[in-house]
Amino acid sequence: MIETDRLRLHIWDERHRAPFAAMHADAEVMADLGGPIDRVASDEKFERYRAAEREHGTSRFAVESPEGAFLGYCGVMPRMDARHPLGPHFEIGWRFARSAWGHGYATESARAALDHATGIRGLAGIIAYAMPDNRRSQAVIARLGLIRTPERDFTLTHPRHGGPWHFWMWAVPAAATPAR
Repeated sequence: MIETDRLRLHIWDERHRAPFAAMHADAEVMADLGGPIDRVASDEKFERYRAAEREHGTSRFAVESPEGAFLGYCGVMPRMDARHPLGPHFEIGWRFARSAWGHGYATESARAALDHATGIRGLAGIIAYAMPDNRRSQAVIARLGLIRTPERDFTLTHPRHGGPWHFWMWAVPAAATPAR
């Protein structure tokens, strides 16, 4: 568990599964990914996060209040698919329930997750990406001090709608990552 002044970042367990699915069922929370996903897709994502932690020592964490209320998730996720336009990489990301928006939780938890990934896990070259119209995530990325790297922007085919899905890229500054 990672603790900040206001949050606890936990490795996933069964108590997180239902609120995780409820968050993914919210159309506004999921607008940047094409809308809500059903319980089956949410459970698959939940299991991917658990497997990433077991296999790579890092993943998204469940973010909770000090009282144990599920707020969302945040963390550094391994993306090991060589077919991804960026190749294998580690990506910082987050998603929060609507009730947790506007409190600075994404920035606070992302700083803690980056510190964990770079300081404890020794990862370097962590990146972030967001869609051009996702201003909330771009604001968090700016507060984290990540560097915009437009030469690495990429496009994917949207998994549910088939159309193009554009992403802007940022990188964690080299000074923030330990030498390997």
